[in-house]
Amino acid sequence: MITLSPTDARQRMVSWHGLARVTLPDGDAGARALLPALRCIQLDPLDRIGTNADLVAMARVDGLRRGQIYDALLPGHAFEHFAKERCLLPASLLPAYRARALQAPWWRLNERLKRLPEGLVADVLAEVRERGPVTPADLQDRGAVQALDWSGWKGTSRAVTMALEVLWTRCQVLVTGRGATGKRYDLPERALPVPAHPPPPADIDAALLLDRVHAAGLMATANGPLWSGLAPARDAGIEARLLQNGQLASVRLSGSRRGYLTTPAFLDARPVEPDSRLRILGPLDPMLWDRKLVHHAFGFEYVWEVYKPAHKRRWGWYVVPLLHRGRLVGRLEAHRDSGRIVVDHLWREADPFPEDALRIALDRHQAALG
Repeated sequence: MITLSPTDARQRMVSWHGLARVTLPDGDAGARALLPALRCIQLDPLDRIGTNADLVAMARVDGLRRGQIYDALLPGHAFEHFAKERCLLPASLLPAYRARALQAPWWRLNERLKRLPEGLVADVLAEVRERGPVTPADLQDRGAVQALDWSGWKGTSRAVTMALEVLWTRCQVLVTGRGATGKRYDLPERALPVPAHPPPPADIDAALLLDRVHAAGLMATANGPLWSGLAPARDAGIEARLLQNGQLASVRLSGSRRGYLTTPAFLDARPVEPDSRLRILGPLDPMLWDRKLVHHAFGFEYVWEVYKPAHKRRWGWYVVPLLHRGRLVGRLEAHRDSGRIVVDHLWREADPFPEDALRIALDRHQAALG
């Protein structure tokens, strides 16, 4: 068991997640280099000052406009699937995800199949093969089905859309972009280059666990959202095997009894001295995935309250953290209005607070949003 101080963990996390300095090229090239470095970019449709994917990319890559992260990666460089939650993933991971999806149906796949007439999924796949890339609105209407409904989330009642969800979950079709009438879908062999279609790794569960730990930097050993989809790796004892053979390492932070998994690369990497830029982080930035870790390493309590009732919120609806010189120095609630960013609330949690750096960051972000 390796012990890190909270300060050491904080410095390593900032560097590991590419938030110390801008090192990637501008624009599309930077976006395409970013995804393999992060391993995944979590998706969320809310667009207050850009979507979460926009914010994650803009904190690390210059010269990106709102929505460009999707245009730069889809199609040809990435696909969407569940890694913790719905994420953009590098094309190289498709073989493992496709094999896992076929071996272990997930994300209510069986519930969808019960609602769809026999043969409909195959018919929709044949139509995508003939006409793709297509949105659900482009496909032949195949009537209505009983919508999924759980925890207040209501799914589609269109049979053709539900069939596309089944095909997407199985990685038989991929999201290739977004149009005015919805997501566009196409076959993997058309959406991604040939090198993205080798056979899956021999040990899929080990490969997916290693990839998730790499994406997290420090990943708590206790069950939680970061372990979503990785139960087979834990149940089969793969975690213990990877620790034994040195592909993973055990870490603890002084002052805490929580255990973490990490990679030798994370421990070997030398933290980079942060620049003077203030960064507006997305609420689902990979550095923020583990709120308890953030609290212990940064001394910063962050709860994304967008799904909380208004009377239970401590800060606000869509509040994002501010990172400056490797520290979380405050939080911001803002929205877009008539070509400007309007700051609704600002919480300064550092003394002195970097006022000038914030103004520069808001100007830069406003230009990126157009």
